[in-house]
Amino acid sequence: MTTDPVPTHIVGVWRSLPTPLRWLLASDIFIRTCEGLVDVFLVLYAINVIGISAPAYGVLVAVQMTTAIVSYVPVARFADRTGRKPFVIATFVAFALFPVAVVLAHDFATLIAAFVVGGLREVGEPARKALIVDLVTPSLRARSIGLYYLIRSLTIAPAAFIGGLLWDVTPALPFWIAGLIGLVGVVVFAVTVEERYAG
Repeated sequence: MTTDPVPTHIVGVWRSLPTPLRWLLASDIFIRTCEGLVDVFLVLYAINVIGISAPAYGVLVAVQMTTAIVSYVPVARFADRTGRKPFVIATFVAFALFPVAVVLAHDFATLIAAFVVGGLREVGEPARKALIVDLVTPSLRARSIGLYYLIRSLTIAPAAFIGGLLWDVTPALPFWIAGLIGLVGVVVFAVTVEERYAG
């Protein structure tokens, strides 16, 4: 009977994660908490607070998706040539700025600008995902990536509920708090993951 040369249990897989990947996970948790706090309230804020129509909100979603699609592929190729860290920082900054841009908007035109920022959240996603794959131990790649997303998903699960509590205080509050949390995520990644790991 042979033993598995690599750990198969969750603790062993966690211990195998390199420090830069753990810092990336921490920053990613802040960023996705930022997103989760406001995600389900975007349409409510746009329609009920700013006062646009439901079809107009559909246009905003189309603007966001178009921005993401247009930026996704060319930026992914460029990141492989120049290094991934700047693009991951760029996408994290967009995550942090999006809720702030929405809460600062006052009409349809300014909401369009905000949703362009929302689309730019995808700019560094290929680089971030490639960085995860590059950092994990090859023999534990599937288990490590699975653990990464399990931890992230469990950690951010309460975000929408917390956003709802903040919404009850005032609709703008979850957006401002989300922006602050997103900024923390940007700083955590920028100061902890060195360029040599994200190149």
